[in-house]
Amino acid sequence: MIAAIQYDNLKVTKDGHVAVVTFNRPHKANALDHAHLVDIEAAALSFRDDAVTRVVIFTGEGKHFSSGADLDGGGPVADGLLERRRLARIGERATLAVYDMDQITIAAWNGAAMGGGAVLATAMDLRIGADDCFMQYPEIDIGVNLMWKGLPLITHIAGPSRAKRLVIGGERIHAQELLDWGVLDTLVARADLMVTAREWASRYVGKSPIAAQMIKRSVNALVSALDVAVMHMDVDQNLLSALTDDRRAAIEAYRAGKEPEFKGD
Repeated sequence: MIAAIQYDNLKVTKDGHVAVVTFNRPHKANALDHAHLVDIEAAALSFRDDAVTRVVIFTGEGKHFSSGADLDGGGPVADGLLERRRLARIGERATLAVYDMDQITIAAWNGAAMGGGAVLATAMDLRIGADDCFMQYPEIDIGVNLMWKGLPLITHIAGPSRAKRLVIGGERIHAQELLDWGVLDTLVARADLMVTAREWASRYVGKSPIAAQMIKRSVNALVSALDVAVMHMDVDQNLLSALTDDRRAAIEAYRAGKEPEFKGD
């Protein structure tokens, strides 16, 4: 029996041991505003006491998985730096909620995974890419660092040199190269994306859930043991860089469709 749970910005369906979480802002290319991130965190945490679901597939409604943070803003307005700092952590909270899920997680990656969308994709256990998928971290070109604990996630998967190309260089990497780099676990035609994701889900559903979930958490602990120690201030770095003249110039250039001129101020 299929059960559906509706959030404002997500669709969640459960069928036996498999759940599908669909980012559901297709009119915004599934951009992540504050409310969307709150929904993602809530949905991920909702599986914490769910012993029936063994695999969770994440995908995007429409053309794209997620175009990243919604630069048009929206959401609560902070009253002072302390509250800004708290509100800015919602992306980190959503990412860690996904990363810490007991269930095996699969990204059924359609179209763009940019910025925060790429962070969420790399927080998942497995990534199945459609032949139209691509990754990009555009934060560098709008004058800020990568937040949401995203830097260690991509470094663990792609290695330090490629992580630097992505996060410092802001390169856009497409499907075949993502597969060659090991960011994707497999690559399929767009029409076969969800069929393949469900086939993989069925494979992992058939494994012992106790053993599978303990192994998953152990692997995550091995590779991420120092992540919090190194990246505990990425929100503060972002708040600092957001105050620079370079940041203001970058946003103005982005909205005008021009290349920014950075001066290091």
